[in-house]
Amino acid sequence: MIQPEPQSIGMTSLLNDIDSGRIKIPQFQREYVWEKKAAAQLLDSIAKGFPIGTFIMWESQEELRHIRNIGNHNLPETPKGHVAQYVLDGQQRITSLYTCFKGLSILRNDKVEDFSQVFIDLKATEDEEVVTIEISEEVDRFISLFELLNGKISALAKKFSEESLDNIDKYKERFKSYQFSLVILKNAPIDVATEVFTRLNVGGKTLSLFEIMVAKTYDQSLNFDLSEKYDQLIDELGEDYATISSSTILQVMSSILKKDCTRKQILKLDKIEFINNWDSVTKSIKSTIDYFRQQYLIPVSRLLPFDSLIVPFSYFFFHHPDRPLDEKKEYLRDFFWRISLTERYNSGTESKLGQDIRRIETILNGQLPTYDIEVNVSPERIIEQGWFGTGRSYIKALLCLLASKEPKSFADNAKVCIDNAWLQIATSKNYHHFFPKAFLKGKEEEFYINHILNITIVDDFLNKRVIRAKAPSVYMKDFKNHNASINKTMSTHLIDLEEFGIWNDDYDKFFEMRAKLFSQELMKNIISQKTVVKSN
Repeated sequence: MIQPEPQSIGMTSLLNDIDSGRIKIPQFQREYVWEKKAAAQLLDSIAKGFPIGTFIMWESQEELRHIRNIGNHNLPETPKGHVAQYVLDGQQRITSLYTCFKGLSILRNDKVEDFSQVFIDLKATEDEEVVTIEISEEVDRFISLFELLNGKISALAKKFSEESLDNIDKYKERFKSYQFSLVILKNAPIDVATEVFTRLNVGGKTLSLFEIMVAKTYDQSLNFDLSEKYDQLIDELGEDYATISSSTILQVMSSILKKDCTRKQILKLDKIEFINNWDSVTKSIKSTIDYFRQQYLIPVSRLLPFDSLIVPFSYFFFHHPDRPLDEKKEYLRDFFWRISLTERYNSGTESKLGQDIRRIETILNGQLPTYDIEVNVSPERIIEQGWFGTGRSYIKALLCLLASKEPKSFADNAKVCIDNAWLQIATSKNYHHFFPKAFLKGKEEEFYINHILNITIVDDFLNKRVIRAKAPSVYMKDFKNHNASINKTMSTHLIDLEEFGIWNDDYDKFFEMRAKLFSQELMKNIISQKTVVKSN
């Protein structure tokens, strides 16, 4: 059991520990937000001998990513041979004390706030405000806190009366003799320290796993900053895959190193092992993205049924850097579609990823994995599950199917541009109801109108400016007159102009025939096998 250690520290020692780099503010702390007025009220409490709460520190030999500066004052690294104390609770108070005692200025929101302009009212009574930021021109009454603590007696004697000098000595002694209360958490692992931070900041932002790992893996000597490395990776992946989450990257790393990507395991990852493997792990992620783009023709990350699919595929490419050309290629395709169509990662993702890493190892060995959930790609299943919502993994899987056909523009057979920014909601510019909703209103139930089987991926100008609410028989006739390759174009949308009842505006026939074609195309990606049923 970890026992916190209560201590006390004087003003001089507190400032020296900050100046020397021993006391640090971890990166996961929020920015300094206190106004000068709040800082003055804190100092007023000290001037009157009131308690100002306890500072809670985490003493650790771990080198965390931290904020090196307070205000405009650069702080050094922790001296070698010393352990750092990271502020878990009291950052706003400590920063206020330091900026005022040092007379610093802070730049924020393009405005400089001068904390040297905090004053002691030498004529205030004990029940009045002793520390203030509002002063008058009355002589022999106000002295800045910085001058009170650092001014030379000879200079002060020329400016103040004997009575005021007595008060200066009184308040100077109160500040210098004030004992600040500390509780030091020693030898606690980072997950315990961050849990303490989270509990102390109830109502504030809970630390994410990524924020904890950014702090834990920081190493100045190795020039490793996980936050910067992640940003660099996302830049390298490009805008089309810029939505890949930081948690997915951590899952990839942990799965590759430990075959386990639970939060508990990620927090246990060795810092040096993490850093040493970063380049090779991110290379496997890039190979995965390239594979999704080139083999499955998934142009953007928002179409991925699950970000988590990157984890098992990255594991594969970490151990098999070359693109698979043998049966492994077919086994991977089968794996991708089974995971997507069964909505496997909708819940219990971490444990399921652990199971699927073992399936990937089977593929690496050139064998077809077994699965305990049957994949149903029948027309009936597609109809039943086809309500169109872009947040649903099943719908994303079917959108991947449509994207894999590289849909062409109805107007001129040019390739449709699919943009991440356009795919966030069901009313996206890229999504077109082939039988327009306005045309079907009152003729069909909403479920069948807003259905994946009624969705095509098109260019914005076609959807919003040309087609609008026209009947398919009307607008498709116009496109047929201008696009000599219209039948070929529509095949890229899994639509047969002549067989789907389009010229008669027969939605029921269109719906039924397209469901069958979806089913046939999905079957091409699934390797038939007996499902292994788990025993109780």
